[in-house]
This record gives sequence, structure tokens and C-alpha cells, in this order.
Amino acid sequence: MTQEERILEYLSQHEKITGIEALRELSIFRLASRISNLKKKGYKITSKLVPVVNNYGEKCHISEYRIYLP
Repeated sequence: MTQEERILEYLSQHEKITGIEALRELSIFRLASRISNLKKKGYKITSKLVPVVNNYGEKCHISEYRIYLP
């Protein structure tokens, strides 16, 4: 199974994915690159920045991706 296939499977079971989830759950380090590939293949994937708190207690934002399946 390819990384892109793993992402699609994950998104079919969960509503969204972040880079942190991709690394922890799927062992995918460069989620944004895989998402870009999927978009080029015609998948309708949107992203938005969501606030999180890092390990140092600092507020920051990460990308959250969602797919729209027919």
C-alpha cells in the first residue's frame, strides 16, 4: 500500500488528518507533499489552519486536511 492510499483510507475512516496524526498513525513524514499529489490526481481536499499548543506551551497553528468524497 502506498502512502497516498494509506491517507485515503485514513480519511475514509476519520474526518480529517494533520501532519502529527500522519506521522504517528501512518508513519508519513511529509503529509503536505502527499496531499499535493492527491490533489493533482483530482481528489477534493481542503485545508485550514487549526490552533494547537506545542511541547513548550506555545500556541501555534498546523494544517488540518479534509477530503470530500462523493
